[in-house]
Amino acid sequence: HRAAVSLSYPSPNFGERRGRGRVELVVLHYTAMPSCADALERLCDPAAEVSAHYLIDADGTVLSLVDEGARAWHAGAGDWGGAGDVNSRSIGIELANTGREPFAEPQMAALERLLAGVLERHELSPEAVIAHSDMAPDRKGDPGKRFDWRRLASQGLSVWPEAAEPGDFIADLRAFGYPDAAPEALQTAFRLRFRPWAEGPLDDMDRALAAGLRRIAVDAPRRDA
Repeated sequence: HRAAVSLSYPSPNFGERRGRGRVELVVLHYTAMPSCADALERLCDPAAEVSAHYLIDADGTVLSLVDEGARAWHAGAGDWGGAGDVNSRSIGIELANTGREPFAEPQMAALERLLAGVLERHELSPEAVIAHSDMAPDRKGDPGKRFDWRRLASQGLSVWPEAAEPGDFIADLRAFGYPDAAPEALQTAFRLRFRPWAEGPLDDMDRALAAGLRRIAVDAPRRDA
């Protein structure tokens, strides 16, 4: 892959990280806007009160909007791993995509290079990379069913569960990090990421993969508090 072009467009929409101020997660989004330029304008508009650390165009250009040490305003309400204020403990990456088309190859390649650096800098393991829909399943659906999570997992940049003995679907999702939400919302969020074209009621494959997620969580390296 050619080296991604990285440009700086500082957004005024940021603050100080609260609490321990340590990056524990990377949250992936799509912009759901017609163009990268439209998204950039919004993410840098003080009146919009939204931002992200990075915005990646379909051609692979990486736009740096907020320093990784600062708290960008990308995640909103929601939680992961039993804790809220995801903005204070995450890096937010926006992908220019309406949500209706596949993610372009140059964009995915640029994301992979960026993620590898973020995980290394913050000493994060692959399960730290999550979807916006994972942490806010009752109100968000990005980066959506067209995003290739399996591709990231194959490079150690996220996780993909192996089927295990089916168990308690909700309990297994909660053990992995999913928040307390309605079962229907959790099923939708889970399938968006791990079974994007599945339909119908909860089934044994859902339960088996959720059990695989619990196994990943149990085996995950622990960072000292």
